[in-house]
Amino acid sequence: MPEVVEEIPVELRPEVEAALAFINAERGGDFRVTGIVDPDDALKRRGAAQGFDLSLVLCQGDLCLKERVHVSRDGRDIRCTLPTATASSDDPPAHLDPPVGTRVGWLAEQLERHAFVVLLFYRGFW
Repeated sequence: MPEVVEEIPVELRPEVEAALAFINAERGGDFRVTGIVDPDDALKRRGAAQGFDLSLVLCQGDLCLKERVHVSRDGRDIRCTLPTATASSDDPPAHLDPPVGTRVGWLAEQLERHAFVVLLFYRGFW
């Protein structure tokens, strides 16, 4: 089972920031990073000459996605591309969708806008 960590390791922050900027530019979104998948593995592969795949949990509003980005370094420059290999599953880990901060006040906001709210829970998604 993949390990998901909400705190980004300091050593990976430049790559994570570059990956986030890449995804936001590709999708025209305003995602924020809410977690990193298997950070210890990413740290081990970080020095590979061909680069490494970085898996992040990204959220924008109520939408959370697990995105993989291939990251490589060329001197001080960080290059991001879409990975060539497909993942077995791009679903975000159920325990991080939505992140804790997203839930605070969400239901109250919805009830102010609507007469009632229907919540559907499936594998941690809502």
